[in-house]
Amino acid sequence: MELKEFTYELPRSLIAAYPSGDRAGARLLVIERHRGEIHHRRFSDLGDFLKPGDLLVLNGTKVFPARLRGKKESGGKVEVLLVEPFDEQRSLWIALVDAAKSPRVGSRIYFADDFFAEVVGDVGEGRYGLKFHHRGEFMDRLAAHGEPPLPPYIQRNRQVVSMDWERYQTIYASSVGAVAAPTAGFHFTWDLLAELASKGVERTLLTLHVGPGTFRPVREEIVERHRMAGERYALGADAAEKIQRAREAGKRVIAVGSTTTRALEWIALRTGKITADEGIARLFIHPGFAFRVLDGLITNFHLPGSTPLILVAAFAGLELVRRAYREAVQRRYRFYSYGDAMLIL
Repeated sequence: MELKEFTYELPRSLIAAYPSGDRAGARLLVIERHRGEIHHRRFSDLGDFLKPGDLLVLNGTKVFPARLRGKKESGGKVEVLLVEPFDEQRSLWIALVDAAKSPRVGSRIYFADDFFAEVVGDVGEGRYGLKFHHRGEFMDRLAAHGEPPLPPYIQRNRQVVSMDWERYQTIYASSVGAVAAPTAGFHFTWDLLAELASKGVERTLLTLHVGPGTFRPVREEIVERHRMAGERYALGADAAEKIQRAREAGKRVIAVGSTTTRALEWIALRTGKITADEGIARLFIHPGFAFRVLDGLITNFHLPGSTPLILVAAFAGLELVRRAYREAVQRRYRFYSYGDAMLIL
C-alpha cells in the first residue's frame, strides 16, 4: 500500500500541547468494526462497552527523564536523548545527539560541572555511544538534570513544565526503561480501573520499553518496505497464562495501546501461542496482517503516515479509520499523545 493512503488533514489547533484536566474525562471515539458504527462518548464511559470476562492488557513500562540539555567543550548547545544502556551501572549508553555540528569522538558534553558524557563512538543516523562520568547514582543525576522526553511536536510548542512529570506517565507505570510513553494508558485512573474490575473486567500487564522509533516517520512510499526499530519487551508467566486462558475461553483480549499490540502479536507470531517471553520486538503491523491475539484495541489519535496509525488501520480497516478520523476532526477531538482516545471492538 502507498504511504499517501495513511495521510489526513489536521488543523494545528487540534494538536494537544497539554493533557486534559481529568485523565478519564478525555473524549472517547468508539468504533464497532463489524457494524461499521461510530459512537462518541467519554473515556469514563469505557465500562459501557466492556463486559465481564474481557481482559485488558496494559503496558507497564515507565518513562525516565531521558532528555538532557548540555554544552560541548566549545560552548555549543547539545540535546541528548538516551536510547539504551549498555551496562548495569548505566554509564554506557546509545543516545541520539542533536547539535548544530556533529560531536567528534573523544569530545565531551557537559550537563553540570561534575556530570558529563564522553563521546566514545559514532553509530550513524545521529546515534552515538556515550560514556557518562558523574558523582553518586546515575539515575539520581538524571532525575536532577534530565527532562521527560516529550514528543517532538510538543517540544516545538512549549517547554517542559512540572505537570509533565506526572502526566507523561501512566498511573500503573512500574518498569523503568521507556523513552516515550504508551499514551493510550494515560486515560486510566485507579477509580476507573476499580469500577471496571467490579464489573468483571480483568487486567494484566506486560512491558515493552517504547523507543524513539515510535516517532520515526515512515519514509518508504510503499509502506510494507518500512522496517521497525527493535524494542525490548517482557511478558511474565502469570500474565501469559491469564491471556492464554482468556483466549481459550473465548473471552475478548483488549490491548491498551499499539505498544501492547506489537508485543502480544510478536510473541504469538514467534512462538505460536501466548507464553512467558522476553527479547526484542521488531514487528511492523500493516493492513493484511493476520491478528492472532487481539479482539479490541484502546489507542489515541496518531500522526499521519505513522506506524501506529497504520497498525490501527490494519485492525479496524482503512476506510472505517478514515471515516472515524474525519468525524474526530469535525467534532474537534484533541490529537496525539496528550489527546483523546479511541476504542476499537
